[in-house]
Amino acid sequence: MRNSAKTAMGGMIAALSLTIMLLTAVIPYLQYALPAMSGALLVLMVIEINKKWALCAYVAVSILSFLILPNKEAAMVYFAFFGIYPILKPLLESKIKNNYLCWFIKAVFFNIAAVAAYTVIIYIFGIPLEEMDELGKWGIPLLLAMGNVMFVLYDICITRLVTLYLRRWQKKFRKLFKH
Repeated sequence: MRNSAKTAMGGMIAALSLTIMLLTAVIPYLQYALPAMSGALLVLMVIEINKKWALCAYVAVSILSFLILPNKEAAMVYFAFFGIYPILKPLLESKIKNNYLCWFIKAVFFNIAAVAAYTVIIYIFGIPLEEMDELGKWGIPLLLAMGNVMFVLYDICITRLVTLYLRRWQKKFRKLFKH
């Protein structure tokens, strides 16, 4: 793929990712689902171009999300996990052949990202978590456990989307950038 096609693809994916992120201002109840969808688009760049171009799009969407999104929590979860994970996932899976070890490392990465993101959200952005008052001392462990379930589902969804893309859509997609 020529650099002009790579740039066009990167711009389109970054613009679409940012548009999806902007929807968190309209539909705040999707403040986790929309960043997950936005990050999943980066898989296309990893497959069709390479990780470096996907990383550039991730950085651009992250910066712009922090600058223009009113929902800083959505911007933070995209930055800390949903934007970078689709880029790191194939790298981890190709380097670590032991499936259990790979899942363990991915889970550790998710938990570190989640704790870091919410530390920043609470103590730097000053956004309180209302759920904590209702759940008491079990609030943080319960939310982290639910986050881990979500992480496993997200990982499986990314894998299945990649498989579907490679089997059904890749030829059609490549025709768009052929010339």
